[in-house]
Amino acid sequence: MKTVLITGANKSIGFETARQLLAQGYYVYLGSRDIEKGEQAVSQLRAEGLSQVEAIEIDVNQITSIQAAREALGQKIKVLDVLVNNAGIGGAMPQTPLETDITVFREVFETNFFGVIEVTQAFIDLLKESEEPRIVNVTSGLGSMALHNDPEWKYYSVKPASYVASKAALNAYTIVLAYDQRFTSFKINAVDPGYTATDFNHHSGPGTVEDAAARVVKAATIGADGPTGQFFSDDNAPETGVSPW
Repeated sequence: MKTVLITGANKSIGFETARQLLAQGYYVYLGSRDIEKGEQAVSQLRAEGLSQVEAIEIDVNQITSIQAAREALGQKIKVLDVLVNNAGIGGAMPQTPLETDITVFREVFETNFFGVIEVTQAFIDLLKESEEPRIVNVTSGLGSMALHNDPEWKYYSVKPASYVASKAALNAYTIVLAYDQRFTSFKINAVDPGYTATDFNHHSGPGTVEDAAARVVKAATIGADGPTGQFFSDDNAPETGVSPW
């Protein structure tokens, strides 16, 4: 049975990703900053008959929490097949490039960028034990620098400074990480789940968590002949599914 760790999985897209991967036969370690909320999410999934799931306490903003989660998971398994770096924040709004306090930039980057790096580095040894390791970095269509320079893009005027910069940085990390592992069996990709109705955006998005999670799951379960180092976005590129960086 393949194993997966999903950060920020006690609600919204992360939770639905856990549900869909459970339905495909994966054993899910449901990462949650608040272990009580994580356990509540696990109880809900088990009530649906999805039993191969456990909650793991992990705060991606705290290296000690990440290290504790790695130690805890290492006592349970020797192989991790999939890591989904899903945890993310938007930060206080509005975010203009000159007026947004630097603390907002640091808070957003701590979760959306540095947290991903620290989690990936902490669990890479378990991932390397997998025959077909997968890393999915949940990004945003707003992380595309190419499209932010296209006045015809539908989101051209949507530019929350710290969030956009953090996701662009995450995309760049995905590229260099995939390149670093290009001669291995790793598949490492960034996935834009789309503008989805969640607590993250006060349920303003038109998309569903089911569709958003399906995009993440598709990358998490990609085959040996699938691409690596790609930016998947049905929203930015409905015809090809691959967004410009």
